[in-house]
Amino acid sequence: MLENILIALALAMDCFAVSVVCGVIVRRYQAGILLRLAFFFGFFQALMPVIGWFLTSRFSEYLQAVDHWVAFSMLGFIGGKMILDSFKKEEEDKSMNPRDLRTQLLLAVATSIDALAVGISYACTGYDTFAQLSVPLLYIGLVSFGMSLLGFWLGARFGETVNRKMRPELLGGIILVGIGVKILLEHLLG
Repeated sequence: MLENILIALALAMDCFAVSVVCGVIVRRYQAGILLRLAFFFGFFQALMPVIGWFLTSRFSEYLQAVDHWVAFSMLGFIGGKMILDSFKKEEEDKSMNPRDLRTQLLLAVATSIDALAVGISYACTGYDTFAQLSVPLLYIGLVSFGMSLLGFWLGARFGETVNRKMRPELLGGIILVGIGVKILLEHLLG
């Protein structure tokens, strides 16, 4: 049980960080955006291990070879665009909009790519049926959901203060690129 909670917490850290950034950008608590974002993060964090577990028998070497590059590319693209957009004039439209459904889905998928590796490890450590996976997946989904709620709330709560002192899009872009680099280095360096 403790192992499942620790795995869930580790996977939820990216959700938490991105949710803080989204809360800072939105700058106020909006229940609809918050719940949808947290749901997507929890859902995809729980879904990716299932996909990794399911595909391991046929494609494990291919998935492990590219999953970190996919996550790095997606997060690097979004983060890089946020960094560039942070230097635009205030009148110009900012591209990273946490209110946008597509942006939320892209962030949820990008932050959950590394969870594929967890699914692969489950397949390699004796989880033979979906029923055996149900408890770890429940932990992963619920912890990611909860950490996303907390992160968004903290970002929205303190976002106005952060916004006055720095550009939230710049901070968010740096965090997203950092998460992408972290995922890439973890996989490349073991």
